[in-house]
Amino acid sequence: MTYRVLIVTADAVDCCSLLGMLGDAADGPFDSERVRLLSAALTRMQTSGIDAVLLDLALPDSQGIDTFKRLFAVAPRVPIMTLCMPEDEALALQTLEVGAQGYLLKGVFASYLVAQSLRHIIQRTAAESNLGLERARAELTLNSISDAVIGTDMQGNVDYLNVAAEHMTGWLRDDARGQPIDHVMHMVDGETATAAVNPVRRVLEQKQPVGMTVGTMLVRRDGSNLAIEDSSAPIVDPRGQISGAVVVFHDVSETRAMATRMAYLAQHDFLTGLPNRVLLNDRIAQAITLAGRSGNAIALIFLDLDRFKCINDSLGHAAGDQLLQSVAHRLLACVRSSDTVSRNGGDEFVVLLTEGRDMQDASVIAHKMIAALSTPHLIDEQELRMTCSIGISVYPADADNADELLRNADTAMYHAKRAGRNNYQFFQREMNVRAVERQVIERNLLQAMERREFMLHYQPKLNLKTGAVTGAEALLRWLHPQWGVTLPEHFLSVAEECGLIVPIGRWVLREACRQAKYWQDQGLDLPSIAVNVCALELRHPDFVSGVQAVLAETGLSPTCLQLELTEVALLHDVDISVEILRHLKSIGVQLAMDDFGTGYTSLSYLLKFPIDVVKIDQSCVHAISEDNGRIARAVIAVGASLRYQVVAEGVEDEAQMAFLLSELCQEGQGDFLYRALASEPFTALLRIGPHLEPVMRRGRARV
Repeated sequence: MTYRVLIVTADAVDCCSLLGMLGDAADGPFDSERVRLLSAALTRMQTSGIDAVLLDLALPDSQGIDTFKRLFAVAPRVPIMTLCMPEDEALALQTLEVGAQGYLLKGVFASYLVAQSLRHIIQRTAAESNLGLERARAELTLNSISDAVIGTDMQGNVDYLNVAAEHMTGWLRDDARGQPIDHVMHMVDGETATAAVNPVRRVLEQKQPVGMTVGTMLVRRDGSNLAIEDSSAPIVDPRGQISGAVVVFHDVSETRAMATRMAYLAQHDFLTGLPNRVLLNDRIAQAITLAGRSGNAIALIFLDLDRFKCINDSLGHAAGDQLLQSVAHRLLACVRSSDTVSRNGGDEFVVLLTEGRDMQDASVIAHKMIAALSTPHLIDEQELRMTCSIGISVYPADADNADELLRNADTAMYHAKRAGRNNYQFFQREMNVRAVERQVIERNLLQAMERREFMLHYQPKLNLKTGAVTGAEALLRWLHPQWGVTLPEHFLSVAEECGLIVPIGRWVLREACRQAKYWQDQGLDLPSIAVNVCALELRHPDFVSGVQAVLAETGLSPTCLQLELTEVALLHDVDISVEILRHLKSIGVQLAMDDFGTGYTSLSYLLKFPIDVVKIDQSCVHAISEDNGRIARAVIAVGASLRYQVVAEGVEDEAQMAFLLSELCQEGQGDFLYRALASEPFTALLRIGPHLEPVMRRGRARV
């Protein structure tokens, strides 16, 4: 039988290696297909014929565990093995938890193992697909076959034991032969310890199969107890006459212990031992019922650790787990035994305050929690400082059911985050309106990338003296089917909070570079294309390599790409920022400090950053008429003395233009010069040529 395998990787070396392994495999034969992008794989998997997938977790259009999740969502019944670098094995292990059948580490897999593993998972998946058809037959077989077998005659005396029955009862066959079944197989009720009727007796009386009572314990010959399950049936001879009975049973001690453990884990967090969401919801519902009868109030505290991900990323998950355990211990010390502290998942905790707790009680507890968590945590001989953001909702004032009470506390916590973290906020009704708006934006953002709803506009940068186009800034626009063209200020903050800013930023970079290269190939003069980069993108582990990959993919020269970074992004961690910028400079990329003049960058910091361009923030340009241009003049002077290219942003009137020319500002951009243009009108602008009529002579040149 031929197995068809889809290889999803952009790495030509890995692909050739895998194709060779599968082509030469003795465990085949295999028929392989190859695609480079996740989008292509998603399209292919919507048609039939693929028996297994080898999926690279690092693709040009998708990175990390989301790559697996998206493919698994469209083909949950096709076995998937992931490919990753050895240092990313933890990521591969995560995919196993969400449905992957296995993984291969690049550079260390052996050809026979790849083919053998593929064959095994394909065959195993095929067998599992037939499991439903065989279930009835398997259950019947398993109900009559087990480890221990004891046979009796018509009087109920033992005449046969197998080896397993000897071991489980403690009776040897010779010793047990002729003994009453109640003696060899003495059974008691697991809860009351009273004697239980042996099913063999009932089989001999009723002449039909009988099952054992649930919870029965076998008392072994040495007096120890064993949890068992069994069934008993009559033995019929060839003439159809009953000649005795057989009882088949097995040890379920471990199964019952596991069931007890699973019942506990189903309601408790495995890491901290705290109640989980399931048990918390039950306790909230009970507390609401009791409070409704007594007329008391209860409070719910939703707590999220601030910047916990930074600790996980820098110190590892083991340290993060220890910190979560420390947090759980301290939270328990802040409340009464009648209250419930639960872990909601990740770095979120929920605390239920019962027995008539009002807003004042909740406020006091919130203060205690913030103080308790801010005390350094000693983890692996390191002192870790942690703050938290807390949201509080109260029954019956804010909600009358568990789900809404929890949702409102979560909403209040989100506002505590936005208020600067390390504080608490009580829920207010108007919060829900903003929360709903945010959820709508987030839900639509998740679909925007797949639906290709993003587009770029390009705002020209001009030489203020000659009017020549010196470059363009790529500006993101969201062409929403219902909302129309939506500006970034309406959705970028949500994209950052929900983790979409990095893939969106990567798309902007790729599209801007692709468009710039197209213009160059058309013979149009565009010296540079500028792309904005936020702090989260800059700190992403593969940001520099991602820039290199985009440049290689599009063919754009690094010297034609200008990355614009704000003071806030650079000052988050100066040393790391300097290192990243130096890497970018080493590949030839231009660097610009955006929004200069609004932050607190000292000249000493400014000199540390290997930047090429300083962009005067539009607020400084707009203030020219109010402050006589003192800030703008100072920035231009600083830029000139440090030999930076100076660009004025947001030029909106002739007075601003005249001032900038008088101060010898080199470049500018703004609506007074040109608004941001879609690609086609911008192409038309470039075709006019680089020697445009000087701006001051042509007046307003809006397009």
